[in-house]
Amino acid sequence: MSELFEKSIRTLELPAVLEKLAAKAVSQAAKDRCLKLTPSTDTEEVLRLLDETDAAKERLGLHGSPSFSGVKDVSAALTRADHGGMLNTRELLNIAGVLTASRRVADYDAQRQGEETVLDRLFTSLHTNKYLEEQIRSAILDEETIADTASSELADIRRKMRLAASKGRQILQRIISSPSYAKVLQEALITQRDGRFVVPVKAECKGSMPGLVHDVSSSGATLFVEPMGVVQANNELKELEAREKKEIDRILRQLSAACAGSMENILWDYDILVHLDVIFARAQLSYQLNASRPEVRRRGGVALRRARHPLLDQAKAVPITVELGEQFDTLVITGPNTGGKTVTLKTIGLLCLMAQCGLHIPADSGSAVRVFHRVLADVGDEQSIEQSLSTFSAHMSNIVQILREVDDKSLLLFDELGAGTDPVEGAALAIAIIESARSQGALIAATTHYAELKTFAMTTAGVENASCEFDVETLCPTYKLLIGIPGKSNAFAISKRLGLSEAVIEKAKAQMDSESIRFEDVLTQLEQKRQQLEKEKAEVDRLYAQREEDARKAREFRTQMERAKENARSRGEAEAKRLLAEAKSVADDTFRELDALRKQQKKLDAQQMNAQRAEIMHNIKQARDAAGVRDESAEPIPKPSRPIQVGDLVEI
Repeated sequence: MSELFEKSIRTLELPAVLEKLAAKAVSQAAKDRCLKLTPSTDTEEVLRLLDETDAAKERLGLHGSPSFSGVKDVSAALTRADHGGMLNTRELLNIAGVLTASRRVADYDAQRQGEETVLDRLFTSLHTNKYLEEQIRSAILDEETIADTASSELADIRRKMRLAASKGRQILQRIISSPSYAKVLQEALITQRDGRFVVPVKAECKGSMPGLVHDVSSSGATLFVEPMGVVQANNELKELEAREKKEIDRILRQLSAACAGSMENILWDYDILVHLDVIFARAQLSYQLNASRPEVRRRGGVALRRARHPLLDQAKAVPITVELGEQFDTLVITGPNTGGKTVTLKTIGLLCLMAQCGLHIPADSGSAVRVFHRVLADVGDEQSIEQSLSTFSAHMSNIVQILREVDDKSLLLFDELGAGTDPVEGAALAIAIIESARSQGALIAATTHYAELKTFAMTTAGVENASCEFDVETLCPTYKLLIGIPGKSNAFAISKRLGLSEAVIEKAKAQMDSESIRFEDVLTQLEQKRQQLEKEKAEVDRLYAQREEDARKAREFRTQMERAKENARSRGEAEAKRLLAEAKSVADDTFRELDALRKQQKKLDAQQMNAQRAEIMHNIKQARDAAGVRDESAEPIPKPSRPIQVGDLVEI
């Protein structure tokens, strides 16, 4: 990567985006890798990086992020262990942290669903070693403590140490509790000096307490004496402490050797975990920026749909839609200062660099980028006090280097091209620089104030005008990029709004040649018509949206009415069936009663039989009426609308 390319990367603020990326990573090694990311110039590698980001973003949405806590660089410790060195507890716990993270990430991968992705091979290549992980964690409780259960020998030693310490304290407790030593002791307490139990004795009474003197107070009034009765217990405790240290060293060496035996697998897992940490950081940044994957082109141009600068507040940033490299290879952006021209340039360059780093870009779907070998930018105030260069000289020095390196795989970004010198010469230089870079096949985006460049863009094939919209009424830029429309400086309008007298403005206009005035007037009329069309289009869009909403509500209402009608019909049919069933049940009961009577009385009165039948028919009719069932046989037959002819279909 050339020095100029690296300078352009800094100018376009890619390092600031990488800092946002590093903040999403967990391990320090992953943070460092994020900060060192450089744009790839290999299309296949860019596609692979974006595939990784896609897969991680999908998993992030389904299952959250895997845990990368505990992933620390253990290469130096493992190398020393491999050479026979003994690792300390902190180093062993760091190795256990890598083993734990490896196991947790492997368990996270067990939730995998759906089609295979480029991340699967990374997850499946992890080596889990739960035995070594538990061996370290069960032996080392924390950085200062080795567990008694680390070995049976250590447990036995510590049990004897507790007995020896208890024995010494009991002897000393009897001494400080004895009335005969009350006048000899400075205080009735037990303390330690050099790891041995002692009591404070008055200096003038040292002959009354036989034992070994281990320390003297600063005033000399107190001696710290180890009574002879506890010397044996303290000696035993010292011997046991030496045995304990030796056993701890043996345990640490054993664990170190076990780690050295798995060195290759642990280092492999560490590298994979850091790599995954970086990938998931890219996915998290994509969520934060509401970004998406762009199409990656091997040739052609750049197309950004509603793109936002990643370092601006995404809720407030005005999106831009811009194309470069398809219908035209050069874009000349004009308009007043603070209108967003420089931000537009930086957005184009920065989003291309982000995609080449494997990052999603804050733009809508349908956006496309091309893999450039160089993105070269001359943006911002390059005035150098140290080199005694003016702004123009500094810019021109940059441009000279850019023209030396430019080729057909380059994207060039020029801010205020040709500014800082005589306007006529500056405009001529700007046109010549653009033509020179175009002849090399580069894509170019440049900002300018020169009217000559507006005319050049309007009259040259492959060169297009663009402008950043400015609201003269409010004196505020709207930050909207308008392709195909040259911008106005609006100097006279702004000056008038700020209170400059009409007479001064008219004198200024008189200094301009008639061609420039007519050109500016045409731009003014075009801008007015464009804004009017924008308002009309917005009103049409509003009416269309309202019509769609009304149609949607009508469809919903019709669906609800159909559903209500169907429900009413279903309820009516159910009620009719219920009433008919009840009538049938009553009839069946009555007929059963008649059969019973017929059996009891061989001969039934005919009048009584007819009465029963009439009552049954009346009940059935009432049930049918209640259910809304019509007796069609009782209805009058409608008269035909015309005489019946041969061949008519009739109903009998």
